[in-house]
Amino acid sequence: MQKTFTCIVTLLLSLALLSCSAEGKKIKNTPQQTSTSSGSQINYLALGDSYTIGQSVCTTCSFPEQLKERLATSSKYKNIKLDIIARTGWTSTNLNAAIQVAKPTPTYDIVTVLIGVNNQFQRVDFSVYEKEFASLVQQSIIFAKGNKNKVIVLSIPDYAYSPYGQSSSDPAKISFELDRYNAYAKTYCEKEGITFINITDITRQGLQNPKLISEDGLHPSSLAYSLFTDQLYPLVISKLDQN
Repeated sequence: MQKTFTCIVTLLLSLALLSCSAEGKKIKNTPQQTSTSSGSQINYLALGDSYTIGQSVCTTCSFPEQLKERLATSSKYKNIKLDIIARTGWTSTNLNAAIQVAKPTPTYDIVTVLIGVNNQFQRVDFSVYEKEFASLVQQSIIFAKGNKNKVIVLSIPDYAYSPYGQSSSDPAKISFELDRYNAYAKTYCEKEGITFINITDITRQGLQNPKLISEDGLHPSSLAYSLFTDQLYPLVISKLDQN
């Protein structure tokens, strides 16, 4: 009788241990939900010219750098990797050539494009911009993992509203020609479903508010770039949240 009782107790203990082991295994193997969090890396590619690198302002004062910093202060997107392909004086042709050399990978969560002022300044035929702007936007979509919603085009600032621009023979002509560039870019983006934002109006306050002009008397100041960032930030957050 005692032997039978001992066997029953042993059997019950064994079943209990197996049950505990099975429950522990279920908890251990429960898959974690994947979502964008503070530990996720956001890859941002900025394409452009002097307005993208922030000519004549501090190294962290350009709008891509300010956007990166503002995103990093959010509770959700802290790990931001910023790549910039831009240089002072670049036309759309120069930018396109630099992209062919750099060969960006299609791994970016956000891509911004701001190009064209040097096409106007260097008197490049407008047809070149028409062709190359479209190509640059389509490449940007590829870099943004094929998602056109992750691409943002910024309008070209108007340097006519700077001391340098005012010293030219015809400031009004500068504004007129840049309006043509921006109108084309906006129309193309609307047709292709690409986000286009107007920051030209900010730069056209440069004569009324000299703080919007950098010390070189031509390029936007850190303050102006912060105003660009004010427009970009909510858009970027919205696009990142759509992942």
